[in-house]
Amino acid sequence: MNVSLGLVGALVLGLALARIEIAFCQEAETDNAPAPLEELEITSEPAPSDQTGLAAFYHATFQGRRTANGEAFDHKGLTAAHKTLPFGTLVRVINLRNNKSVIVRVNDRGPQQPGRVIDLTHRAARILGFVHKGMAKVVLEILPPGAAGK
Repeated sequence: MNVSLGLVGALVLGLALARIEIAFCQEAETDNAPAPLEELEITSEPAPSDQTGLAAFYHATFQGRRTANGEAFDHKGLTAAHKTLPFGTLVRVINLRNNKSVIVRVNDRGPQQPGRVIDLTHRAARILGFVHKGMAKVVLEILPPGAAGK
């Protein structure tokens, strides 16, 4: 009997504390509160950290050469060259023409040509569907650390 009263008492106390917390949170709201969901502007534009531009892929003559981080270049891998992103950064590259995407890891510096935002391996370009065209307009989504397993 005491056990039942103990459980009931704990539930009543928990509910009372929850009501106090809700009331406290409602009183603490200020003019800095986020806008209601219906007032938020929703766009399909890339986030500020994303980049849009041209992607190309490495020529076969680079196979086996050292990349800027010291790895041997492998055209069958899923790696990329970017001018500023840290080595090891994961980037989702989306071909804006066909909406195909691939995740690559930055291991080199480049591209050197104006207007290009990333150079990819042959395999990544094939996945994105632009090997025959040579280049594609893409958007880069910089992924958070640990995103590879998701």
